[in-house]
Amino acid sequence: MIEIRDARKTFTRGGLSHEALKGVSLRVEKGDIFGIIGTSGAGKSTLIRLVNALEKPTSGQVLIDGQPLDGYSERELRAVKKKIGMVFQHFNLLESKTVFDNVAIPLVLDGRSKKEIRERVTELLAYVGLSDKAKSYPKELSGGQKQRVGIARALANHPSILLCDEATSALDPQTTQSILALLKRINEEFDITILIVTHEMAVIQQICNKVAVMQNGEIIEQGYVLNVFGKPEHPTTENFVRTVIRNTIPGSVLQDLNRDRPGRVFKLEFVGDSASQPIISRLVRSFDVEINILFANMTEVQQTTLGNMILQIVGADREIEGAIAFLKEQVDRIEEVEAI
Repeated sequence: MIEIRDARKTFTRGGLSHEALKGVSLRVEKGDIFGIIGTSGAGKSTLIRLVNALEKPTSGQVLIDGQPLDGYSERELRAVKKKIGMVFQHFNLLESKTVFDNVAIPLVLDGRSKKEIRERVTELLAYVGLSDKAKSYPKELSGGQKQRVGIARALANHPSILLCDEATSALDPQTTQSILALLKRINEEFDITILIVTHEMAVIQQICNKVAVMQNGEIIEQGYVLNVFGKPEHPTTENFVRTVIRNTIPGSVLQDLNRDRPGRVFKLEFVGDSASQPIISRLVRSFDVEINILFANMTEVQQTTLGNMILQIVGADREIEGAIAFLKEQVDRIEEVEAI
């Protein structure tokens, strides 16, 4: 559906050059909700702008449905771009036009009849829950309502691809949840492929099935969200994951543990069925050890449970080694936390 091959993008201003993308490659399949995450300046917004030709790569290719964008004439490219909707961070609504007229803009530009425009805009406003706001102006709307108008406008020409550039970063958490739920519904009901750029791992967790992590103009890790969350390979990815799945304890607590009650501390990770098994009770029954659970949580990613636990094991060396061997067979990952 969307394929980017070794894309590079260099901007030159005032005689100075900046390489925003450094050989980026990724593939987004039809029906995906594919997330691109990175800090400011990572290159993610530049990358998404290549997909609808708002920017052209300095080298490399962007393909939509197997066809390179640089192979189209200007007229053909305009037709392709009509099937790619875009939702912006700051809404990009015209303050002088009503909600109805803002949604109608793509249809007017496409030369649709007044009847077609009226029917389509009415349908879209109902879909995003804003039928009663058709005659309102953007200044009369909340941030969430403005973004719903932006989404309705992006859907006007029945796109097959929807690009979202930080679509929720200007919204409060509760409104963010409702916008993400709307995007998920659009993906499922209309089979629209969504490519979403964000700096919030919670957005990736809630709606994406695949993710690419960017840093300094490069993709440093990508894959299915469950795999990336469960076993992040790059330190930057792990830092993002830990914003939604915490598995650390303060150093002062660890120091007190080692001083007052010597033992060994381990991080455990569970995926899927293992998260619901009574592993700790089995451990205590099988080995002469004391278990001090320091931290535990569970979260859901792609309808799969991920569990994290930090525990201290106290006992004789032989019993602790037996407990460790048991845990290695039962959990998906075990890592010892070094003493401070």
